[in-house]
Amino acid sequence: MQIRLAITDDHPLVINGLKAMLAPYQHIQVVLESHTATALLEALPETQPDVLLLDIRMPEMDGVELCRRVHRQYAGIRIIALTNFMELHYIRQMLRNGASGYLLKNTNQEALVEAIEKVHSGEQYLDAGIKQQVVHEMLTGQRSSGFDIPLTRREQEILKLIAEEHSNQQIAELLFISLRTVETHRLNITQKLAVKNTAGLVREALKRGLID
Repeated sequence: MQIRLAITDDHPLVINGLKAMLAPYQHIQVVLESHTATALLEALPETQPDVLLLDIRMPEMDGVELCRRVHRQYAGIRIIALTNFMELHYIRQMLRNGASGYLLKNTNQEALVEAIEKVHSGEQYLDAGIKQQVVHEMLTGQRSSGFDIPLTRREQEILKLIAEEHSNQQIAELLFISLRTVETHRLNITQKLAVKNTAGLVREALKRGLID
């Protein structure tokens, strides 16, 4: 049985890597590639895949909201969240918004194909590492160490400046980087810490001992 696949990720290297991993599997055909939420939503009326690999972190609209929209408008498309983030907060949101699977970007070829085949057949799929940690957290109410994704040195610098109430523009000037780069790092930090705003970011960072 042929599986028509779409991939939405803002990094071309990710899409190319996934296509290379899937190339040996003739029953999986990549019919749609998009780098933004807008591009995906514009293409779907003409090209509807069976399965969509969807990045959670997107520049125009985050994958959580995009998942909800796609699922609402095209219920027949099976969605697999594709991400580097293992926070239960995101897993719950994606599954609640219609995703059938949750897969880490560092997955191997066999797991990628298994995830696509399983969701296409109507099953759900969770990355093995995620499944173990989700069960641990649900049973104990505590995060296992796998959820404590470390921040990069640059993210730590930006987090400290955010806590000191610097604006994105001020941070860009202090670190001699572009405003867009600051915004990207800030989004990465909020996703890694599973928070929604600056107050939550600072509160979670203090709880984890990432800032003083």
